[in-house]
Amino acid sequence: MWTITPDKSWTYLENTYDWVRIMKEIPQDPVHHAEGNVAIHTQMVLDALQDLPAYRLLDPQDKEMLWAAALLHDVEKRSTTVIEPDGHISSAGHARKGEGTARQILYRDIPAPFHIREQIAKLVRFHSLPLWLLERRDPLRTIINASLQVNTEYLALLARADVIGRTCYDKADLLYRIDCFEEYCKEKDCWGSSWQFPSATARMHYLRKDGTEPAYTPYKAGENKVVIMSGLPGAGKDSYIRKHYPRPQWAIVSLDDLRSSMNIAPTDKSGNGRVIQAAKELARTHLRNKQPFVWNATNTTHQMREQLIGLCLQYDAYITVVYVEVPYKDLFRQNKSREAVVPLPVMQKLISKLEIPDLTEAHEVIYEVPC
Repeated sequence: MWTITPDKSWTYLENTYDWVRIMKEIPQDPVHHAEGNVAIHTQMVLDALQDLPAYRLLDPQDKEMLWAAALLHDVEKRSTTVIEPDGHISSAGHARKGEGTARQILYRDIPAPFHIREQIAKLVRFHSLPLWLLERRDPLRTIINASLQVNTEYLALLARADVIGRTCYDKADLLYRIDCFEEYCKEKDCWGSSWQFPSATARMHYLRKDGTEPAYTPYKAGENKVVIMSGLPGAGKDSYIRKHYPRPQWAIVSLDDLRSSMNIAPTDKSGNGRVIQAAKELARTHLRNKQPFVWNATNTTHQMREQLIGLCLQYDAYITVVYVEVPYKDLFRQNKSREAVVPLPVMQKLISKLEIPDLTEAHEVIYEVPC
């Protein structure tokens, strides 16, 4: 069974992890967190979580996962906390940034199984959603989107512990909001599970078209087959392509191959722009000819993938994203064996910005990852 640490004493955590030690230096707004700094709050949240009856009923592995999420949920208040001119303290964006930090910690420093790591990262990302869901412009779309990424039942548990583990004037109202979140999720069949769409085409249509109903199924399904690879350099994307998408059935659009044929170095930023344009033109040709193809590049951020997905959807493509990962300790060894070795600083930068693809992005997502 995976655990973030067998020793859960705060003294041990502070002495072992810099990101825990710094929590005592991060202030919080006394209106919403009269208990004090982030370290005090986090300890109170951990205690509150373990006292929740629903938490006690979980299996041991899920308890460890939620405990880790609670420990990490405010990890990026360290970089987002601002004291406003009027004296109020805010930490806008700490949950979104915390998702990436939790992923890095659980990939590089305290290796966690892929699916546990990603659930923890998403719990950190969405931990405040139960407090604000019903204030969103489209709460149904918001919760459907979230349910495709995170277990909403566990999210409510974390949010409840987050509220109980603080001193504030509006605690009763916040807990009521979490109750409403729970009832709304149950009413919309998103409680502890993702929304079930009639098809992958229906899911993509709903998530990308405002004003549509989640039960609507578009008449036309995508005919063009496109595979977008995603993964850090050295993760094994080329090997996966050779095994699963052989030529000539599949064409390959490879940025590395184009860069080599155009004699452009990976560090040449202006040259890389020309490589990407050439790759897009090649992709358009395959799309017009209805030739199945694989786009082979790192595509490690949502923005990078979205540019390609948006292009392919213009041609009614059915898009599969394949994410490939190897353990951190193996990644650099495999990178060194590549023909075009990626420099260490570039690798670390890619890891720091890594965003894992999910079912909000494509018709299908395949994870080729360690268990």
